[in-house]
Amino acid sequence: MVPLPAEPRGEAAVPLRAEAASRGLPTADEAVIRALYLEHAGPLLGYTLRLTAGDRSWAEDVVQETLLRAWRHPEALDPSRGPVRGWLCTVARNLVIDGGRARRARPPETGDAPLIGVADERAEDEFDRALLSWEVAEALGTLSPEHRAVLLETYYRGHSVAEAAKVLGVPEGTVKSRTYYALRALRVALEERGLVP
Repeated sequence: MVPLPAEPRGEAAVPLRAEAASRGLPTADEAVIRALYLEHAGPLLGYTLRLTAGDRSWAEDVVQETLLRAWRHPEALDPSRGPVRGWLCTVARNLVIDGGRARRARPPETGDAPLIGVADERAEDEFDRALLSWEVAEALGTLSPEHRAVLLETYYRGHSVAEAAKVLGVPEGTVKSRTYYALRALRVALEERGLVP
């Protein structure tokens, strides 16, 4: 994981806070940012490693800059605005694209191997798939444990109704009805997130 930079102490902390206040920038509470780091830095680093074609130092820089932007824009952390991880991934992706453009503007001797995969459609498709899977996982998290279990058995593990009933230890009719109601509840959760028209 990317180490979280220690907050400046003493005189060094004053200019950062003063700069944020002078710009009129609201700042997030340190505990919120630490929680954000603990929850999202690992997956975000994995995602940025793929975007940077395995360039770990660049990916770590992107993760740190992304979390710095979250600190500068705490309004983006409001759950009513949508999933935080989606916002973080979008910021990270934009930083990688901007970094790629900056690297292309340099003389050719700096090399462009990490940039090959950044701008192609596969990277964008991978981003969209990752973001969608996170949003679907969050929607699944809102379901009751029984509904979540039946969907995992029937859709994600590909079990038949009889196999799912055996694994879950319930009658086949219960699996069918739970699947029906679980899909309805999942659709509502996805609609709330704007994923279903």
